[in-house]
Amino acid sequence: MDKPLKTPPPYAVASVDNALRIAAMLQLEGPMTVTEVAGRLGVAGSTAHRLLAMLVYRDFAVQDADRSYRVGPVLELAAHSQSAASRLRAAALPHLRRLVDLLDESANLTVRTGRTARFIASVESSQALRVGSREGMVFPAHRTTGGLLLLAELPPDELDALYAGQRKDESAAARPDPAELRAELDRVRRNGFVVNDGRSERGLVAVGVPVRDPDGTAVAGLSVSMPSIRYGREDLPRLVVTLKGAATALEQSLRAD
Repeated sequence: MDKPLKTPPPYAVASVDNALRIAAMLQLEGPMTVTEVAGRLGVAGSTAHRLLAMLVYRDFAVQDADRSYRVGPVLELAAHSQSAASRLRAAALPHLRRLVDLLDESANLTVRTGRTARFIASVESSQALRVGSREGMVFPAHRTTGGLLLLAELPPDELDALYAGQRKDESAAARPDPAELRAELDRVRRNGFVVNDGRSERGLVAVGVPVRDPDGTAVAGLSVSMPSIRYGREDLPRLVVTLKGAATALEQSLRAD
């Protein structure tokens, strides 16, 4: 089995993790108040304020006159642009929350850039044992549910060109086997969904479907993730139907925009 894509450090520092999550939220969602940040992280207002103050000190954030915080110079590349990803995220969040209400499992929205997939929205389940937020994180596309959904949309020549050669920052072990990847993507196209059983992280299962723009092009992957002990093959039809319903509703929201 492949090793996990990202392994938490053995001595995780909660304050560092929270600061990084705040930076991702500001970049993906726009300005936020101390109260909003505290609510999202589940920490006291004083803790959120201290974390934001450090981000301001290091130029990851700035405080506006209305006392809200937005991305600072370090992250300002996307600070003032209503990018396609940010619009997609804003449209998706209500549907992700609805998915979590229906299934009580964590829900994610993923987009692809080249060989990588980025989680642009994540809503956690309320269960004690749950898959945590992946928001803002980047993984190899062929190892993620959303990434596989979007890779399956590529014509064969584009797929071959995408994985031609080895990047300097990429080990040979990190590259997908071409024949295995083509076979996997063939299954995705036939089924119209992906089941990711331990491909991204051991002990986790994710099921996903594509989200398409008004032209029919797949622009994102919509998925739910859960501990493998809560997943059974008999659950798959219900999960796929629920996901497809949420994807259709999101697509309608995108058309309305």
